[in-house]
Amino acid sequence: MKNKIGVDLGGTNMRVGVVANGRIIEKEIIPCPAQADKMTVVNKLADLIAKYITPETEGVGVGVPTLVDSRTGTVYRATNIPSWDEVPLRDLLTERLGIKVEINNDANCFALGEKQFGAGRDLDSMVGITLGTGTGSGLIIGGKLYCGRNTGAGEIGEMPYRDHNFEYYCSSPFFVREYGCTGAEAAKAARAGDARAQAIWDHFGRNVGCMLKALLNAYDPDGFVFGGGISSAFDLFEPAMMKELSTFWYAPALKGLVIARSELDDVAILGASALV
Repeated sequence: MKNKIGVDLGGTNMRVGVVANGRIIEKEIIPCPAQADKMTVVNKLADLIAKYITPETEGVGVGVPTLVDSRTGTVYRATNIPSWDEVPLRDLLTERLGIKVEINNDANCFALGEKQFGAGRDLDSMVGITLGTGTGSGLIIGGKLYCGRNTGAGEIGEMPYRDHNFEYYCSSPFFVREYGCTGAEAAKAARAGDARAQAIWDHFGRNVGCMLKALLNAYDPDGFVFGGGISSAFDLFEPAMMKELSTFWYAPALKGLVIARSELDDVAILGASALV
């Protein structure tokens, strides 16, 4: 059976999956030696991938949480892997594995995974938004992943907002900085009926709504799909988000706009495999 390998690389774990016919048929997760030197991390990743390559494997896609030059497959300043300041990852893995390898950032892999396998399947254009320790996004335009010249297209988290940027107000540090609690703690309290905790989520939802308005101005997509750890509390921030979004200056842009939360397990692995 023809298959592809998808890899979700993070500072905590390396996750690899074998994807065939749109589903993961094998998967393994191992700790990432994030504090090791550059080549130790590369070799650990290559060894993990090599275990799953067979004559039926068409290629390998790798998602990395940082800046990536998708044309050359070079990774810059990988989040939580200090030694990876500049790594020609595609060339290094291709040499080790002897197979086609594609590299992109994790938010782009999320968007591509949702387009190919999830809530974005029927959307010609969409923005995949990941809400977690950071705020990432990937663009689908004309049914295809659009990366831009430097694989930086759609990086909404870095766009200016208030006195900082959207990531400052739409990621997990927001809860600790503004309210002295984690997002998980705020969600548990809000679901238990705590009015103060729900007010926290209303504040967060208004910030996300402003972010969606910026994305509507920039891309006017068919829809948005949310992922990342904070999206598990989508029901808590959605009402305030939608109320803020309703103030968008051009009301027809909201008609038929799809807003969904990812329901895929391991979407990062699926999306990475779709890079091939």
